[in-house]
Amino acid sequence: MDFDKLTYYLDSLVIKDDFPSVDCIIYKNHEMIYRHMYGTCDKAKSIPVRENQQYLMFSMTKVQTMVALMQLVEQGKVSLEDDVAKYLPAYSNLLYEKREGNKIDIVKCDKPLKIKHLVSMQSGLDYDLERAGILRVLNEKGMNATTRELVDSFVETPLKFKPGTRFLYSLSHDVVAAIIEVVSGKSFGEYLKENIWDRLGMKDTMFAKPENYLNNLAVQFMCDDKGNINPIEPVCQYQLSEKYESGGAGLISTTEDYAKFADTIACGGVSKDGKRIIKAKTIDIIKTNLLCPQGLKDIEETMGRKGYGYGVGMQILMKPRVVKSKAPKGVFGWDGAAGSLIIMDTENKLSLVYTMHIRNCGMAYGEVHPRLRDFLYE
Repeated sequence: MDFDKLTYYLDSLVIKDDFPSVDCIIYKNHEMIYRHMYGTCDKAKSIPVRENQQYLMFSMTKVQTMVALMQLVEQGKVSLEDDVAKYLPAYSNLLYEKREGNKIDIVKCDKPLKIKHLVSMQSGLDYDLERAGILRVLNEKGMNATTRELVDSFVETPLKFKPGTRFLYSLSHDVVAAIIEVVSGKSFGEYLKENIWDRLGMKDTMFAKPENYLNNLAVQFMCDDKGNINPIEPVCQYQLSEKYESGGAGLISTTEDYAKFADTIACGGVSKDGKRIIKAKTIDIIKTNLLCPQGLKDIEETMGRKGYGYGVGMQILMKPRVVKSKAPKGVFGWDGAAGSLIIMDTENKLSLVYTMHIRNCGMAYGEVHPRLRDFLYE
């Protein structure tokens, strides 16, 4: 593979588009075939980005949460068809908003919310961090509020729609983290450390809690409405309390750590040193579209994911020709709110992980990520 064009493109994001830094790793069948980083990691833009640079990963967290859940599915401890209320009784007797024109009625769900609805973002939850239940728990418990307490509070307000009927990006994967805690008997962080991080040697991955805002964390930036990119505080608002561990957006990690993880999944669940964390057949389930027809329409219209479906917490390229891509059908992965990206291809045992650290950067999703995907197959 000739990566000169990719290197030129990555450098141009820093030189021409004022990105503070970029970092990209590509693995093929356990071999790192490409690594390029460029730019700086501090407010003054004077300190070069490092190989072990840490970033707030935001929704890249979801990829690990889904693998963690599917480990438990493999073991027969949980099923995607299970009712959520089996593990979280607060999710019994749910209400949802039934819409007819401009009229909204609050009605009882006639069918249960299932785990498959959570993983595929068809639960009816939204991403409102100011919802009444969250505010109530934080007012009562403060920073000691636990993952379970906060997740239970999500359904104190009605769902936005009947589960299984639409796609809406939401707090659904935070609920999955709470289910993992119930099933495993461990905190979510303990489970990830024991079953993914330690097994893959991911030494720089952890939850974005105040004590983990280390000197190695790159400065976070924000893109304003005029396209200006300015430094902001290193805050992950999705970590709702000091004890909360967000399954949807809670991790700090490095490009290197995530690349090890991506390579493992792309190679059928087996790491470079032979440690299996998940079965190849289970990965096939992960990359199978779960969206209903309306859900497919929703993910395209609300998130711009034309040609993609969505399986167990990850987008799947279903129609490469529609997006004029040479990438094969079935390539899957996800991204994060600061512009990071993970792509995996089990057929070719190929993976890519890309990090930057800019919030609200529409260019990352509309231009950069599709270009990186396509560079893999040029």
